Amino acid sequence: MRSRRGMFRAAMGVVALGLAFAAPSRADLSAARAEQNLEKRSRLALQNAAAALKAARTAYNKSDDAQVASATAEIQESVDLAYDSLKQTGKNPRSHPKYFKQAEIDTRDLLRRLDSFQQEMSYLDRPTLDKVKARIQQVHDDLLLGLMEGKRK
Repeated sequence: MRSRRGMFRAAMGVVALGLAFAAPSRADLSAARAEQNLEKRSRLALQNAAAALKAARTAYNKSDDAQVASATAEIQESVDLAYDSLKQTGKNPRSHPKYFKQAEIDTRDLLRRLDSFQQEMSYLDRPTLDKVKARIQQVHDDLLLGLMEGKRK
């Protein structure tokens, strides 16, 4: 009887561990959406984008194209949420640069890592990241322009 109980506990531990690692990263994006502070929401969304990029790399290495597509869509959704949250603050990026500059740095890093990931991909798969990279580049440029010129009208 004790051996069954021990096996049951071990099996439950394995299941719990598996669930912890298999939890979708969308939960992090929903946590970012739930954040009331718009600046913190932006930071959480960009952290989620970085996690989604890691998930995309892992899925690509496992040849799971559907998961790669889902993760790249989540990257773009996360970056858009971060940028929209910063815009909703109504703050002048030049007067209050802390979160705007952090977002600019994070998007630049994300672009660099996406480019590296794209170079590791087969040349047939590379176009799947072009749309996401273009959108992130646009957000990065808008953030940088806001920091350099101030609030755009």
